[in-house]
Amino acid sequence: MNVIKSEIPDVLVIEPKVFGDDRGHFYESYNEREFVRRMGITACFVQDNHSRSARNVLRGLHYQVKQAQGKLVRVVAGEVFDVAVDLRKSSPTWGKWTGARLSAENKRMLWIPVGFAHGFVVLSDSADFLYKTTDYYAPEHERCIIWNDPDIGIEWPLEEPILAAKDKVGRRLKDAEVFP
Repeated sequence: MNVIKSEIPDVLVIEPKVFGDDRGHFYESYNEREFVRRMGITACFVQDNHSRSARNVLRGLHYQVKQAQGKLVRVVAGEVFDVAVDLRKSSPTWGKWTGARLSAENKRMLWIPVGFAHGFVVLSDSADFLYKTTDYYAPEHERCIIWNDPDIGIEWPLEEPILAAKDKVGRRLKDAEVFP
């Protein structure tokens, strides 16, 4: 496994070791012992989620203010541009973003710790997106920051996304409920 620190050191790009031949491939997508040893991640995952989205669908930027979730995300079909935004006011990288292309082909994963907003846009015809979370989904605590907030300045690789109603009315970072 290769671990790459992003521009925000707490957000990690994880490249698993893939064993392949003419029959296909195999890799460990999660190994608790290795995550603790290699990255110091002691998260207890309690929920797995799977979403499928079409090209140009942008989901996010989502987070929960209570029952905050750390996320381990990956793509098993297609390709996305995945983004994490630091919402920890006490962090030196508060309000900054980092992004990575995740695909079925590159098999990369992204570790997004508690205290971050998360979003992605689908770059392929469709994408199947899997994520493990460290707390349960709690819609009453879910918040959304608008995808194109100029104060964050995410360089999304598209012009006009397809958005859910809740994502169209996300708040600006300056008006959002964030973490201490």
